[in-house]
Amino acid sequence: MILSDKNLKKLITEALVIEAEDAQETGEVGFMARALVQATMPHKKPQSNEFKRSNGIYTITMLASSDIGLPYGSIPRLILAWLTTEAVRTKERELILGNSMSDFMRQLSLVPVGGKWGSIAQLKSQAYRLFSCSIHCNNLSNDDNSVAQNDVILNLNVVEKAELWWKAKLPGQSSLFNSTVTLNQPFFEEIIDRPVPIDMRALHLLKKSPLAIDIYTWLTYRMSYLKQPTEILWSGLQVQFGADYPYTPQGTRNFKKKFLMQLKKVLTVYPEARAREGINGLVLLPSKTHIKPKLIK
Repeated sequence: MILSDKNLKKLITEALVIEAEDAQETGEVGFMARALVQATMPHKKPQSNEFKRSNGIYTITMLASSDIGLPYGSIPRLILAWLTTEAVRTKERELILGNSMSDFMRQLSLVPVGGKWGSIAQLKSQAYRLFSCSIHCNNLSNDDNSVAQNDVILNLNVVEKAELWWKAKLPGQSSLFNSTVTLNQPFFEEIIDRPVPIDMRALHLLKKSPLAIDIYTWLTYRMSYLKQPTEILWSGLQVQFGADYPYTPQGTRNFKKKFLMQLKKVLTVYPEARAREGINGLVLLPSKTHIKPKLIK
């Protein structure tokens, strides 16, 4: 999506509001699962029920039943951020989504819209996809001669159980029971251990683009430990972020163009991040994280 002057002006205005107040002061400190920041979910509807994305030696593989399908787009990312934030806040595996569909949508900064392609149908579909899929994370060295080799394989399914009392035709109607999800123990432990701090207001401003969400969460994660200028090749970023583009010279050029377009939006809401186009890739310079360390609790 190309930003028009009107949309860019609106984004800048809303970003200035974020800059004016700390996330802690407004209660908008959020978190994202680190395992799903290093390599991310599909942006568009996958053509099969298996999806892989890699970041160096780290790979996530997602599998889904053919009658449900894999999660994709912005909505699963918003759900994941909410689940992670609530788990970190409450230190509980069982999380309450609310007693109506509209109630939960408001927490995701989504406006209930009916119809086949409206937000109501999309939320229900994407939640079912996310809660039903299997996620496997591998950190494999691929070096059998390494003395310090430490291969890690982690099954990281998000949900152990979900009870959703959602009425798509009556999203605002309260039910007798709260909708709840119980997080899988390995996923719960992963997100409690070292979640990635984010500003939920920034996430909601970027929600129209799953790639922008991915860039934002990845940038604030990288900046938390970056010590020196680093250039990351476009081909490497394409493997990590742009699985929808063919791995050809033209495919990489198309990916680079879209990445830089979304990066412009990200840097508008996260101006402390110093990132620019380099000779062969994206240059990252040590920067402040978007959430001040002293505010992370």
